[in-house]
Amino acid sequence: MRRKRRHAWSLWFPALAAVGAFLGLLYLALLAPNHFDDRRGRIVVLPRGSTFVGIADSLTASGVVRSRPLFIFAGKLLGWTQTLRAGKYLFSDGVSNFDILWDLHSGRSTANVSVALADGWTAAGYASVLAEEMGVDSARFVALVHDSSFARDCGAEGGSLEGYLFPDTYEFYWQEDEAVIIKRLVSTFMRVYDDTLRAHARLLGLSTEEVLAIASIVQAETGLERERPIIAGVYYNRLRLGMPLQADPTVQYALGNRERVHWKDLEVASPYNTYVHTGLPPGPINNPGLSSIRSVLYPDHNRYLYFVSNGRGGHIFSRSYEDHMKAVTKYRKLRREREGNGRM
Repeated sequence: MRRKRRHAWSLWFPALAAVGAFLGLLYLALLAPNHFDDRRGRIVVLPRGSTFVGIADSLTASGVVRSRPLFIFAGKLLGWTQTLRAGKYLFSDGVSNFDILWDLHSGRSTANVSVALADGWTAAGYASVLAEEMGVDSARFVALVHDSSFARDCGAEGGSLEGYLFPDTYEFYWQEDEAVIIKRLVSTFMRVYDDTLRAHARLLGLSTEEVLAIASIVQAETGLERERPIIAGVYYNRLRLGMPLQADPTVQYALGNRERVHWKDLEVASPYNTYVHTGLPPGPINNPGLSSIRSVLYPDHNRYLYFVSNGRGGHIFSRSYEDHMKAVTKYRKLRREREGNGRM
């Protein structure tokens, strides 16, 4: 009887040992902690297009993964070798291969990036910031903004989303998809530009596109919030009289946002050139903030038709061309004096 028991045990022992070894391998591959003695954790950037083996190499080189073969085995075991998301990840000391793979598979533990998008920047300007701080494809971002089909899908009235990208501070995943970013910016605008503002625009006989077009010019003309309703009033006066807006920022936009506009530039052949064409430009020239949008909806009711810089960050407003030219002469004199003193 004892011999039979010993014989049975000799048969079962290899099988149990094999099961134990396999369970041990599973533990090491999936659940064993990866220690790298860094309380702050470690950030690893995995670019788009990374292969699973490339990801394993990066994690091993950064010290997050202790055993490359075990990590690769775990990925294949889970079937996630083709579903890992690129991005910027923060891993804590003691993280297991399963936790790492789950983070990469779901993207839920991706390190967020805070990005400030300023009032009055163009889509191209936002694209540059996002490319630098988040690693997005700036060319694809700009292309999507100006894709008429995509713009309509996002709720734009015109063929572009320029003007609808609401300026604010956002948090995104590293290398977030460009379409996702744009939709987030547009949805923020749609929320901020609420029913009350839309209803007031309708009372003024303005579409959303027209509100944004005027607001973008106002935004570009002044950095002083108190001046924005006044400047909006100036442009309403000009539109009512059939005068061209003659807004330098529209010419700058037509020229690719050149910093300075020269006399010859005022004749540039572009539908955005409001020196040549009366009425509003085809669309917004930047992405205005709420203050500029509200200034268009609630303008100052004045009789001004002209304004020029006062040399101190603000403007001098005039009702007549004669008074305007006096203000221009005064500004030019001040400018020459400052240039002579090396202050400009």
